[in-house]
Amino acid sequence: MSLWRYTVPACFVVLFLSACESGENIGGLPVPEAPVRQMDAQQIALGQRIFQANCASCHGAGAEGDANWHQRDADGHYPAPPLNGSGHAWHHSVEKLKAAIINGSPKGQGKMPAWENKLKEQEIEAVIAWFQSLWPQPVYDAWFEMQQRGR
Repeated sequence: MSLWRYTVPACFVVLFLSACESGENIGGLPVPEAPVRQMDAQQIALGQRIFQANCASCHGAGAEGDANWHQRDADGHYPAPPLNGSGHAWHHSVEKLKAAIINGSPKGQGKMPAWENKLKEQEIEAVIAWFQSLWPQPVYDAWFEMQQRGR
């Protein structure tokens, strides 16, 4: 028997196992790596313009939010959180982020107005795309993983 008969299948097994061991595992299954972000430059630019015109006065020009965003203010409301990946926005799906923009803050929690009749869906999606473009890669990777798990 030829040595090649065993060498080729053995190489495939080694390559398969090495690929599986390179990432994290959950329940024995590899965690999907976030794909390279496909950013639409026009959408990002539109989102930045809309954000600067409508959101920056509370969330900051760089989406950095209020320094005390996690503490209630004198009125009992939470100040604007960061959206640049340093706060909790990355814990939410795009659908939940859209709903928060459309509906505003829940009564008694924050001061964000509802943008339902002020911004079009395309504009809201552009704003989200812009602030997601600010997220560091590890934050985006964690967000992507959560989306894959259905959170």
